[in-house]
Amino acid sequence: MSPSPASSAASKDAPPPLPEPLRVAVADSHTHLDMQAGTVEEGLAKAASVGVTTVVQVGCDVKGSRWAAETAAAYENVHAAVALHPNEAPRIVHGDPDGWSRQGARPGGGRAALDDALAEIEALAALPHVKAVGETGLDYFRTGPEGVAAQELSFRAHIEIAKRQGKALVIHDRDAHADVLRILREEGAPERTVFHCYSGDADMARTCAAAGYYLSFAGTVTFKNAAPLREALAVAPLERVLVETDAPYLTPAPYRGRPNAPYLIPLTVRAMAAVRGIDEDAMATALAANTARAFAY
Repeated sequence: MSPSPASSAASKDAPPPLPEPLRVAVADSHTHLDMQAGTVEEGLAKAASVGVTTVVQVGCDVKGSRWAAETAAAYENVHAAVALHPNEAPRIVHGDPDGWSRQGARPGGGRAALDDALAEIEALAALPHVKAVGETGLDYFRTGPEGVAAQELSFRAHIEIAKRQGKALVIHDRDAHADVLRILREEGAPERTVFHCYSGDADMARTCAAAGYYLSFAGTVTFKNAAPLREALAVAPLERVLVETDAPYLTPAPYRGRPNAPYLIPLTVRAMAAVRGIDEDAMATALAANTARAFAY
């Protein structure tokens, strides 16, 4: 007897079970606690119970960045990253009539509105518990050609904010590899630059490594169709590799499609260790040291 549609939907929405704990504690280098079910306390406790003792909470707009900064100030094991997501910049400039960005319907505010938002991001970036500027970059998947100019303007501004404030830069790069790398070259990347949810191939990984960038791998590295990602992980210098959830998105196999959260990091760590041909303790030890170095905490 096959399950009913209602029960299938319920199982898809159900949180995956707790994985076996890691023996060496690691950090989730990129998560969105404000988009996950339950309280911050519950999420952090669940993560800590399996050896994920630190998280980087990432803002995607002014409101979310304020929340990230406030949460990092309240919890010792939470660090904040603040920014306007690449898809947020065109909405600020051109408007968001559908309210897709969680801010409600908005008219376009032009360059002045973008400048105002960037000024608030810089004020937040100056706070001591804010460790990074991001996620920023380019996204050609959801934003069409009409939004590219606003994205690029915002990206360049975030690079300068990160350098002025001495913070790490967290890159969102979707279908835009060549342009992201070009702009980083043109502007001069900050000393610490992280490609969040790395999505390039092995050749790009070599380019990033040569530039001194960090590559953060998400649950996507466990997907069956992600051989190029595993090839990239195999050639990336171990001291430049991070792990993340991007929760509530990108849940690792075998739970793809179900809600993600920091407590599922051990699944990705073990998959990464297998790709590298090292034991999970060695992988976790490297990841923990790399994340602390990348975010200077």
